[in-house]
Amino acid sequence: MNDDESAPLPLTLALLPIVVLAGGIVAGAAVFGFGGDPLLLALLAAGIVATVIARWRGHGWGEIQRDTGALIAEALPALLVLLSIGALLGSWMFSGTIPLLVVLGIDIISPQWMALTAFLATALMSVVTGTSWGSAGTIGVALMGAGEAMGLPLAPVAGAVVSGAYFGDKLSPLSDMTNIAAIGAGAELYAHVRHMLATSIPPALLALAAYALLAPGGAIGVSPAGEIRAELASLFVLSPWAALPLLVAIIGIALRWPPAPVIVGSALVAIFIGIALQGFPAAAGIGAFVGGFDLALAAPGVAASEQVTSLVERGGLMSMAPTLVYVVAAFLLAAAMRVSGALDRLLEVMLSAVRGAFGLVAATMAAGATMVGITSHGGVTALVVGGLFRQSYAERGLAPENLSRAIEDSATVTEPLMPWTVSALFMASTLGVATLAYLPWAVFCWLGPVFGLLMTLRFRLTGKGLRLARGE
Repeated sequence: MNDDESAPLPLTLALLPIVVLAGGIVAGAAVFGFGGDPLLLALLAAGIVATVIARWRGHGWGEIQRDTGALIAEALPALLVLLSIGALLGSWMFSGTIPLLVVLGIDIISPQWMALTAFLATALMSVVTGTSWGSAGTIGVALMGAGEAMGLPLAPVAGAVVSGAYFGDKLSPLSDMTNIAAIGAGAELYAHVRHMLATSIPPALLALAAYALLAPGGAIGVSPAGEIRAELASLFVLSPWAALPLLVAIIGIALRWPPAPVIVGSALVAIFIGIALQGFPAAAGIGAFVGGFDLALAAPGVAASEQVTSLVERGGLMSMAPTLVYVVAAFLLAAAMRVSGALDRLLEVMLSAVRGAFGLVAATMAAGATMVGITSHGGVTALVVGGLFRQSYAERGLAPENLSRAIEDSATVTEPLMPWTVSALFMASTLGVATLAYLPWAVFCWLGPVFGLLMTLRFRLTGKGLRLARGE
């Protein structure tokens, strides 16, 4: 035990769990590929190291467990969405909603423009609804299915979906994170949104160019899309009624109703549609909701190709259960780092390094990315980092929307790029592509911090790029 618990934690010890986590992820990816098991082991190893440090500082396991419970309680709305999306996917297969959207995608979208279309469609959905998870779990999943049917590499499509989802999550006035970032920094909401355009539109345009010019496409003649389309049309009644569950979800989310009940409600409507329209037995609908869609249970005796079977047999409430194990492991690490004082120490070091405006924004972004990477909670990150840095921005005559933009340019868009965070785990589970595989294609997300720093460098060189406080 440390003799002086009030003494600052040495920086090397504060960084050690992060180093162990990063090393474990890199080593696991190098040896085993982009799988989930090495990530879980890396999280547990980092959590053990953080727990040992906390114990050395005089804090017991019970304290870490209580802090973990508090983190889980704070994240409960997001975890309920995670589980409900699993139920939604199975139910939407049962109703024919996703098969209908896949067929429409095959008919309308050229394989050459699939990634580009995925970004635009998901961005539009996210701006309208204000939810990245809801957009990826509905429109995003349908686009992934269409891409799979076309025989396209799925990592670029997944990266485009993630980019589009977080474009809206960052800019939509309906987004929780957009509002909380403004509150945390003390900025007016619409001033915050307008100020973010300078670091959001250029990355979005570059993302469009990347998806148009670099994303691998495919040729209709050599893809299995035609055969899969015909098979889906023979297995499901692709009536407009099959789109009703999607309409329920979009309306409910756009009206700002609680997302988890809306998603479950859409899933229940989908079960009814599957029974009434598709003629599937009710037992198969309940099975799709809980354990995922099973074609043999829904349509006994009907033969389907291996490609179609793998496309439609997915989802279910229980399909998200493994992701919850990763979430608990990530929260144990976060709790141990908070209890040991490692998180406070890292934030303190970042703030102490501040000199001019560039250093202030860079420190804000580093703090935002670090804290959201540890806590997986964008709202808490925005409030804590906003409170920590607000006075420093005021002292330098900088408007609060510079602080709120820096938080969004780091915490909001980088969370889905860190494989251990709740958002990244959700995206990987929902889209079926590992985080490190879609990361290079999540162009909008990783360009966000780049343009945040470029705007600050522009301010240093030209006096433009940051907004001065009124009266300055």
